[in-house]
Amino acid sequence: MQRLIVRRLLIAIPTLVGATILVFVVMRVIPGDIAYALLAGEEGAAQVDPDTLAELRRQLGTDRPLHVQYIDWIAGLLQGSLGDSMWNRLPVGGEIARRLPITLEIALLSVAMGFGAGLPLGIVSALRRDTWADLISRIASILFLAIPSFWLGLLILLLTTRLFTWIPPLGYHPLWSSPGTNLVQVLFPSLVIGSHLMAIVARMTRSTMLEVINEDYIRVARAKGFSERQIVLRHALKNSLLPVLTIASLSFGTLLGGAVVMERVFSVPGIGSYLIESITVRDYTAVQALVFVFAAAFIVINLIVDLAHGWLDPRISSS
Repeated sequence: MQRLIVRRLLIAIPTLVGATILVFVVMRVIPGDIAYALLAGEEGAAQVDPDTLAELRRQLGTDRPLHVQYIDWIAGLLQGSLGDSMWNRLPVGGEIARRLPITLEIALLSVAMGFGAGLPLGIVSALRRDTWADLISRIASILFLAIPSFWLGLLILLLTTRLFTWIPPLGYHPLWSSPGTNLVQVLFPSLVIGSHLMAIVARMTRSTMLEVINEDYIRVARAKGFSERQIVLRHALKNSLLPVLTIASLSFGTLLGGAVVMERVFSVPGIGSYLIESITVRDYTAVQALVFVFAAAFIVINLIVDLAHGWLDPRISSS
């Protein structure tokens, strides 16, 4: 298991470096200038003075060569600093620390909903193959895979406001100060994101369960007199989870992208909303830090999935 962890960590290093280079280059290539946006917002676009613009670029450091800017940013990361926002001059790390619990709450609730509904649906669909239960499960899975997340979120808002004349609470109320309001605020974005994950988990669980329940060791377990519940939970499900976890980990990037969109749709001030706001104003430092956090989160999730693989199948960790 230790060798597995070391190998995955060694792979994570060049992945993170590649992600930092990619986001750094992309932010400099796309049109826009943070210095011009700052001055235009203060003085009006027609009144921007070239000398003032050049001075502000010097203060922000955007006039330096790209490789120097990149090295300075990486040096800050190695010292534990994500830098200061170019838009409001506040530490990006503090803003991320304030917003990250909101996104984590949505992500964890989405994962709980996705696996909590997807696994039972997939198991029932496999055990009741070609019945009405299997048909309903497959239709629901295909439907939630096909529907775009942003459209489903907007549809929920439209239905709640038009049919029930109810609008979800805006802003954000911490769980410890107002549990009821907090759960209402995170429920709908989590439901939209979790529905997509549920569809992936249900379809993959059905496919793997159909393969496993026809294996010889399942027939032996039935011949020994084990109950169907014991056979499914102890033998079939455990061996079916490996590909399910793999697919779920690969879809984590989709989950993060969904969180970015859903936070904007439901006005939840998480790091997804922060990312969109930072891209809009070309806040290079904030965007780079946020993408780095997303990449690190993706790597950590995949490491956890690899460890889960090693626990479910010891042959993986020993190889």
